[in-house]
Amino acid sequence: MVELDLATTQLLLATTGTLVIMLVLLMFLRPRIFTSYLKHMTGIELSPKDVARVYKRRGKAGVRELFLDLIIREDARSGPVITPDTPPDREVLLPPDRI
Repeated sequence: MVELDLATTQLLLATTGTLVIMLVLLMFLRPRIFTSYLKHMTGIELSPKDVARVYKRRGKAGVRELFLDLIIREDARSGPVITPDTPPDREVLLPPDRI
C-alpha cells in the first residue's frame, strides 16, 4: 500500500471536496443552464422554475416534451399561414433551374 504524507492527504481531500461541491452546484444550476441555452439557440424564454417543476414531475422525457412543444408553438407562430388555398411551394419540390 502507498503511504501518503499529511500534506498530500490534505491536498487530495481538498481537491475531492472542491469537486463534490462543484458537482452539487451544477446539479442545482441545471435548469438555469438549460434555459439560457434555450434562449440563445431558439429565442424562447422559459423560467428555470418551470423546467425544475416539469423535471421533478415527469423527468427527462417531460422536459424534452416541453421543449418540443415550445419549439413547435414558436415555429407555428412565426411561420407563414398555410391554408388549403395556398399554392404549393415549388422551390422545395423542384430545383431552381426547373421552375
